[in-house]
Amino acid sequence: MQIKSPDCTVCQFRSMMFDSLSRDELGRLNTCKSQHLFGKGELIVREGSAIQAIIYLHKGLIKLHKTTSDGRSQIISIARPFDFVGLLSVFSNDLYRYSITAIEDSSVCFINKDCIHHEILNNGKFALDIIRRMSQATDDVLQAKFSLSMKHLRGRIAHILLDFAENIYNTLAFDLPVSRKEISELIDMRPENVIRILSEFRKDGIIRINGPEIVILKPELLRQISDAG
Repeated sequence: MQIKSPDCTVCQFRSMMFDSLSRDELGRLNTCKSQHLFGKGELIVREGSAIQAIIYLHKGLIKLHKTTSDGRSQIISIARPFDFVGLLSVFSNDLYRYSITAIEDSSVCFINKDCIHHEILNNGKFALDIIRRMSQATDDVLQAKFSLSMKHLRGRIAHILLDFAENIYNTLAFDLPVSRKEISELIDMRPENVIRILSEFRKDGIIRINGPEIVILKPELLRQISDAG
C-alpha cells in the first residue's frame, strides 16, 4: 500500500549516506521516491522482475530469498531498519535474482535508480558513500554465511536466536518473526532439526517458548553454544 511519504530533507529515517547530498540534491531525490507499507508475508519484489529502484527499509524486517534449481527456497539474508536492500544488484543487474518479502509489517521507500545514478555522476562523495555501503553490505552477508557454515546445528540455532535478541530487538524476550521452516532456509538445515534443537534448548532451560515468543533464560550458555559452534 502506497502512503504519503515525508520530505527526504526532514525525514527522521533518512540514512547517513544521504548526508553528502545538498538540500537541492535531496530535493531532486524527493521527487523520485515513493513509500509503501507491506504486511507480514507480503511479497515486495519477485525474482526475475526488472530493477527500477533502490529499496530502503524504514522499519520492519524483510528477507531476501531465492528459489534453488530443485525448487527449494533459500534465504540469503534478513534486512533490518535503515538497510538499503539489494544495493549491489541495482548496479550489476537489470533483473532481480532473488525475491524480497516482508517478515514483519514493514515500511519501505523506493528511490528511482536513474535518479540515484544522476546524483552519483555529479557528486563524488555520494558515489564513495554508495560504494562503502555496498562493500559493507557484501562483507556482512559473506561474514554471516561463513560464520554459520563453521557451526554445527546447535551452534547455528544459538547464533540466530542471539542475533535476533541482540542485534534486532535488543531484548531477551521477543516474538520470532520467522517460522521454523524459514529458519531452516536461513541456516541451511532441515525444518525438523530446527524444531528438535529448539525443543532441546527449551527442555534444558536455555529458552522458554510461548507460541511465537522466545525468551532467552540463559544467554551466557546460549553464547557458549554459539561460540563453540
